[in-house]
Amino acid sequence: MKNIRAALKTISFFSVFSLCSTPSVAQENIPLDVDLTASANIQPTMYGIFFEDINFSADGGLYAELVKNRSFEFEQPMMGWSQPATDPYATNENSGIANTLHFADNKTNKNVLRINVFNDQHYSLVNEGFRGMGIHNGEGYLLSFYANNPNRTIKNVVAQLIDAKGEIIASTKVSLAHADWHKYESRLVAKRTEEKASLRISFEGTGTLDMDMVSLFPNNTWKGREKGLRKDLVQLLADLKPGFLRFPGGCIIEGRTLAQRYQWKNTLGQTDSRPTMVSRWNTEFKHKLTPDYFQSFGLGFYEYFQLAEDLGAEPIPVLSCGIACQFNTGELVPVSELDPYIQDALDLIEFANGTADSPWGKVRVEMGHPKPFNLKYIGIGNEQWGPQYIERYKIFQTVLKKKYPDIILVSGSGPFAEGQMFDYAHRELKKLGADIIDEHYYKDIAWFKNNATRYDDYDRNGPKIFAGEYAAQSVAVVSPDNKNSWETALAEAAFMTGLERNADLVHMTSYAPLMAHTEAWQWSPNMIWFNNLQALATANYQVQKLFSNNKGTELVRITHDGKPLTGQDGLYASAVTDKQNKSLTLKLVNTNAQALNIQLNMPAGVMKGKATVTLLSANNLQAENSFASPSVITPITHTEKFNNVATYKAPPHSVSVISIPVMQKNISVKQ
Repeated sequence: MKNIRAALKTISFFSVFSLCSTPSVAQENIPLDVDLTASANIQPTMYGIFFEDINFSADGGLYAELVKNRSFEFEQPMMGWSQPATDPYATNENSGIANTLHFADNKTNKNVLRINVFNDQHYSLVNEGFRGMGIHNGEGYLLSFYANNPNRTIKNVVAQLIDAKGEIIASTKVSLAHADWHKYESRLVAKRTEEKASLRISFEGTGTLDMDMVSLFPNNTWKGREKGLRKDLVQLLADLKPGFLRFPGGCIIEGRTLAQRYQWKNTLGQTDSRPTMVSRWNTEFKHKLTPDYFQSFGLGFYEYFQLAEDLGAEPIPVLSCGIACQFNTGELVPVSELDPYIQDALDLIEFANGTADSPWGKVRVEMGHPKPFNLKYIGIGNEQWGPQYIERYKIFQTVLKKKYPDIILVSGSGPFAEGQMFDYAHRELKKLGADIIDEHYYKDIAWFKNNATRYDDYDRNGPKIFAGEYAAQSVAVVSPDNKNSWETALAEAAFMTGLERNADLVHMTSYAPLMAHTEAWQWSPNMIWFNNLQALATANYQVQKLFSNNKGTELVRITHDGKPLTGQDGLYASAVTDKQNKSLTLKLVNTNAQALNIQLNMPAGVMKGKATVTLLSANNLQAENSFASPSVITPITHTEKFNNVATYKAPPHSVSVISIPVMQKNISVKQ
């Protein structure tokens, strides 16, 4: 590629962002030819979101509940709660004690808190939250709890938000007017912002009181839904304009054992009737133990479907196929006992799409959603591999396709991007006529740049592809030292041009994992980081957003010397048109340390006058966005004049998206 080699040595007089109507000297430019004939449709699901409850991304993250272990159902029932011996507000020593009562016959909410108050000295309990509670100045918070006060000798519950020194941020007093179990609610308004607040509950009166489901939610949730989702995190998801939402994982679907697998029916109904379960991530990695990681299922399947609807995204629930995580026990359900697992899938389709007079459709309606969710996809298994998976998938496929022939089944090729088991899965799934195969790859930076051609030679007569989990690893897979550097994001962008160029085959893609709490994570890197007060969009997020927001509707060709740009001398490219916006969008990824002068040769029909240029770049490949500097890597957009031949100077280590108006009649589809 002598033209590219020459361009690397050229110092152009054009500015870094310049699109100009007059090209520079021919040998200084890399000529790229654009053909507006569409070669494939870009699926609306091309770019989406993979949500897994890892890194405290549900409880302690997206689910806005601030109280940890609100129903005292953790394996250590008082985990998250303390009875401080010294407290500037209360005198706990000899003033009271709290223990949990265990009711074995209750299948969901087995424990309640029994509180004995010995004297009227404000005996108190403190909940630490999820590495603290993020409290915002001036905002309101909804406190709720159930209480049983048989002798009515405990008169009031005093709830206070306090900082590390015990200073009060917000306070409310709740009168206990009922002897029997009753739900109480009150609201607190914060006097100041605090990242690591705690909830202190104290008691006025003496005697015995039982409590359960002690809860605290911000009023300011996504769409204002009471006891809903954390607004800033959902807003980042909405800004991606995702085509789908895959949930709830991930390895939590499988469980370490089959008994610990994710069971979607347990996540429906009132939150106080949803059983708490340990997360399979709580002690998975020795370098990041989180023994307090449990799932309350307050964010359950109904809420996932509702979130997908909010985002305008296709819901893609994933279900257990009867195999526990093969990195753990790998327990198998005998094929003869697989019927309950298959019935779960049938019931889920009915829950999502059924009429109000169907058993599971009625459940959806009673939860508040009369209209169907219009479910089109179901994932069968997550990262299972080998003959055991194929055997079980085949049974699911036979039953589900017979009753619901239009449902698209997402199968899996295992956790690795190549190898014997990967090849076996593809071969067997093709024989079965599988709809979509989910491929996962956590690889080093070089792999992503070298694999922009991964799908160029895939069989077009087999299943479609879902690039369901991928992220460039700056150090190594599972390393706690992986970073969300610009270098990883740039490599992913290069790879994504290859995904886009193969849009006839690749119908879905999603980065993973989605999000992580800065003080309670198990895996890195992640697309979004958050603490108790803030959410951070990484460089990787910015790349995903840029591609997703400019996905277009038809794939067109952009070539050099008649060949796609797949990394020749560090340059990658893809191009799409959009019938709705009547535009042509070019995505150029320059992985070189030098700028590249590019000559864009456009066909007739490209509108003269202006182009919109959006640029992502950084001076340092190791640069990262941080809470202190969240905009180190952020898109910069401006418009430029444009004619049918233009020169663009792609900055070093950059992703450029150039959008140009096109006359509708010139966007054609190749027959």
